[in-house]
Amino acid sequence: MSSAKDVQGPRARGPEAAPGSGPELSARDRGADPEPPPPGGVLWSLSGDIRALLMLPAALTLQVAHPAVGAGVDEHSVFRTDPWGRGERSLRSLQLWVYGGEQAAEEGRRLRALHRTIQGTDTRGRRYHALTPANYAWVHATGFPVYQHAARQLIRPMTPAQERALYAEWLQVGRILGIHDRDMPQTIEEFWPYWKKMLAEEIEATTVVRELVDVDQPVPPPDRGAWPLRTVLRALWPVLLPPLARFRRFVTIGLMPPDARAAVGLPWSAEQEKRLRRMCAVLRVVVPVLPERLRYLPRARAARAAHRTAAPNG
Repeated sequence: MSSAKDVQGPRARGPEAAPGSGPELSARDRGADPEPPPPGGVLWSLSGDIRALLMLPAALTLQVAHPAVGAGVDEHSVFRTDPWGRGERSLRSLQLWVYGGEQAAEEGRRLRALHRTIQGTDTRGRRYHALTPANYAWVHATGFPVYQHAARQLIRPMTPAQERALYAEWLQVGRILGIHDRDMPQTIEEFWPYWKKMLAEEIEATTVVRELVDVDQPVPPPDRGAWPLRTVLRALWPVLLPPLARFRRFVTIGLMPPDARAAVGLPWSAEQEKRLRRMCAVLRVVVPVLPERLRYLPRARAARAAHRTAAPNG
């Protein structure tokens, strides 16, 4: 069994806040780069674990449940035409925030530059910009409650000290992304009222949310990996896609915090909860006994090995 050591909001300024007043002009951009989360911390163990892959769909779906974020993804993202490339880039980016060292801040700057031209009108008729502080911070804020809830299922519940450490480290990641401290709740005690307010007033089943949980949504076969594997997958894709789509919906809804699931209006039954708990129970036993090369994602594995080598007793 895994042990507890295994898992070692925005003050809204309104959707019309000028992009120039937002994260892209952070003082940190003009001075020393913010530090990534520390080696050996909660995120160091959590975000590189292969079980974290099951947590990401819930966080991504919650992000686009915000009308402005959902509109931006709907109008500007290539997730429909290049889902595998989009997913690969998102995972690479997330891993850089935690394990990238000096590359972490560089990745943050790249993301801000990428989002500077994303703007439009959301489903409520409000003008949005991707870097408006309230919008940009929400995208980041969703990671903490999803990690907290999903880790309870897939790994084990965190202690109060671990939860506080996770939140503090998530704030560090936010600084890497260029989010001002004033635009994120600075303590857990401040976070939960913000979270409840967002669920009550902003979150909805946007077009992109409905697509992400739709089992009939067309998805092209993977275009990454070795050519023989791609060929086999392409041939078998009509058979493989339906169960994969059902599994994606299952983990997306199941690993979403229950209050968020209810706010978005996603159905979830007692029988589904039993199935989820059985699956998670198996993963809690199996994953910790896997060798490190199978348990951790490649960038996390490399960073952990480099850290051990650099340690005084490494």
